[in-house]
Amino acid sequence: MDAFMKLFEALDQTTSTTAKTEALERFFSEADPRDQVWTIALFTGRRPRRLISSGQLRNWAVQQSGLSEWMVEECYAHVGDLAETLSLLLPAPQMQRAQPALHQLLNDLLGLQKADEAAKEAFVLHHWQQLAPTARFLFNKLLTGGFRVGVSEKLIVKALAKVYQREEAAITYALSGKWEPQQIDLEKLLYSNKSEDASKPYPFYLAYTLEGEPADLGEVIDWQAEWKWDGIRAQLIKRAGEVYLWSRGEELLNDSFPDLVEAAQELPDGTVLDGELVIMDDSGLRSFADLQQRLGRKKPGKKLLQQLPAGLLCYDLLEWENQDYRKYPLQARRTRLEACCSSLVSSRLAISEVIKAPSWADLVQARSESRSYQAEGLMLKRLDSTYESGRKKGDWWKWKVDPLSIDAVLLYAQQGHGRRAGLYTDYTFAVWDGDKLVTFAKAYSGLTDAEIKEVDKFIKAHTLEKFGPVRTVKPELVFEIGFEGIQASNRHKSGVALRFPRILRYRRDKLAVQANHLADLKALLRD
Repeated sequence: MDAFMKLFEALDQTTSTTAKTEALERFFSEADPRDQVWTIALFTGRRPRRLISSGQLRNWAVQQSGLSEWMVEECYAHVGDLAETLSLLLPAPQMQRAQPALHQLLNDLLGLQKADEAAKEAFVLHHWQQLAPTARFLFNKLLTGGFRVGVSEKLIVKALAKVYQREEAAITYALSGKWEPQQIDLEKLLYSNKSEDASKPYPFYLAYTLEGEPADLGEVIDWQAEWKWDGIRAQLIKRAGEVYLWSRGEELLNDSFPDLVEAAQELPDGTVLDGELVIMDDSGLRSFADLQQRLGRKKPGKKLLQQLPAGLLCYDLLEWENQDYRKYPLQARRTRLEACCSSLVSSRLAISEVIKAPSWADLVQARSESRSYQAEGLMLKRLDSTYESGRKKGDWWKWKVDPLSIDAVLLYAQQGHGRRAGLYTDYTFAVWDGDKLVTFAKAYSGLTDAEIKEVDKFIKAHTLEKFGPVRTVKPELVFEIGFEGIQASNRHKSGVALRFPRILRYRRDKLAVQANHLADLKALLRD
């Protein structure tokens, strides 16, 4: 635990990428290999499943600190981080003994999966009473699941590659897929490959947003244009007679999409496809809202499978006949992909269309029609590009359509957490329906720090009502809300649901009565 505490403090005290990388290198050079595995897991999103609720932690903290429940809640609202709040409120440790190893602490925590509340309470109180202040804070972070230290997976990979003298691409691939930190040692983790784990996906190649004009990329003949589909990025793997469907977030989706897994059985062994997971039936592509009804359903029923059949729009081939095809240029991968898909019987695996365009002007026109194809815009890929790992500039670009937008009135506000603790930064917006305001979206991003402070000051000075942490605000401030798509929804009072709402502009030039009406929103459903 000592080495992990030093690493955390070093990472927490700097914003320098170089300093963070050096701290990681020191840790991976010196720490217990078992602690290294757990640290990699924590920093790459493979945290232990939460076994103790925040409510239980609050209750135990109230008992240990002697403070009233309302005082603990007020402190949490001010600090904005539950782990830090508890660390500050708890009495000093009774006796600081030698700190447990990180792997020992986390393995003991996982051992509580079937324990009753009394055993969990005893475990937590024991460590609260004996851990040093920084260790207790980190312990609370592990309990609450909110472990963020400003370290990307890319930095982890860079540090491991230097310490263990391996290529970054090899480390990235080794860390991909499903692995449990309590069940794997460091050597097996860093040197694993598909021959040992047939389910292992490749790291996804990600595109940057196109910033300038497409013509700045050179001759259009050197590029492949495709629709940027509005689905979930996924890899479909067929190895050793088994099929694996992975999301970009490295979640295994086999249980949620058994119809697609079944369709993929006809793929030849040693095949890996990259594509967009969508809902599609005989009439064509369905909306992202339809896809959301399938996501997270571990055992979708027969009726749901019939009503919302899944498909994969394939746009790249990463492995063929057990051979890694990522090193080949896109043009060659596409040729092999077309041959693969053309031989399939199932319509669940369809090849993504290439948009033929003799000029950039033609692609500009195609992009303007994206929404009619259930697409978010275009993807531009250089024909001679290899399939890389992660996000890299140069060869792959996403060229999205401009967002839809509506002017709305701020109606409710709630305080943020973490860096935004103490500031009202979580907003609920409304549009007019006759002479009443109807809420239709929440948004948290889009304002500058200066604008956040200005709006926060207004909220505190013009609160009409309080409902727990939420305040009703005098309806005066107008904001332009941008979003990627809109769907009819019976779950929302407004009758619509938005995709990726965010604040585009603070409209100081508009009065509340000049905001849009619900009819304007619903008109977008018909566009």
